[in-house]
Amino acid sequence: MRSEMRQFTYSGILKITDNLQRTLGKGGFGTVYHCYMDGTEVAVKMLSPSSAQGYREFEAEVKLLTRVHHRNLMTFFGYCHEEAHMGLIYEFMACGNLQDRNTNTPISWDDRLRIQLEAAQGLEYLHNGCRPPIIHRDVKPTNILLNENLQAKLADFGLFKVLPSTDGASHVSTIVAGTFGYLDPEYNTSNRLTEKSDIYSFGVVMLEIITGRPVIARNPEKTHVSTWVSFMLAKGDIKNIVDPRLRGDFHVGSAWKAVEIAMNYVSPTSARRPVMSQVATGLTECVSIAGTEGWIQFH
Repeated sequence: MRSEMRQFTYSGILKITDNLQRTLGKGGFGTVYHCYMDGTEVAVKMLSPSSAQGYREFEAEVKLLTRVHHRNLMTFFGYCHEEAHMGLIYEFMACGNLQDRNTNTPISWDDRLRIQLEAAQGLEYLHNGCRPPIIHRDVKPTNILLNENLQAKLADFGLFKVLPSTDGASHVSTIVAGTFGYLDPEYNTSNRLTEKSDIYSFGVVMLEIITGRPVIARNPEKTHVSTWVSFMLAKGDIKNIVDPRLRGDFHVGSAWKAVEIAMNYVSPTSARRPVMSQVATGLTECVSIAGTEGWIQFH
């Protein structure tokens, strides 16, 4: 869906948000408000004046969002940049972010597979549909938003980087940025950012959604979800890998396939990770497997 990027005045923002009355949430960037614009339900994210990092991310998002359009990327309608008042206006996502939605109301196995596929398709567009390629750099469940039909869309592009278009360069050297637990180990130690860095992060997201576990366990060992899954795989135990809140209601073949795919994505060696087109293909196979007869339910 292509939308025209409009520039709003701050008085225009106040008008459509009824003087910033309805708050959806707050984060490091600032506050998000719920409102209607020309009969369309939208969200307005206003930058906190004290957020220096937020200012840089705001500029980056506006720059990017004027050139990328895909059904699995957030649709943006405009922005406000008037002295100290800066904000982004984008489509309202009724079911919030993937992490909160799955924590509060467990998502079915079929929907989990489809959501992962849709997020992968958005990421594949950034990597392969844009020239030069774009690296998101902060792929995580809170940056995957869901509409009322649980359609997934990637959001929060404030940390994106563009790969150099000259000499066929496959990486860019940059200071490490992202979220602990989702950071590519090679990028974290070398400052060499590649498309495979997003793939590592996406693999971690997959493991979280498959298992229902947090990226870092809330125990004294602070076990990473990939370490835990690796331990469980060594025992050949798919029943106890998949989120127990599903009560065994999942297709065992697609579960094995999804876990295998995700573990390839989180390889500490980037050369062993697939490219994004292979990610989307693998997830398409998972969805296809889950759609066949022969479900196995554990009880």
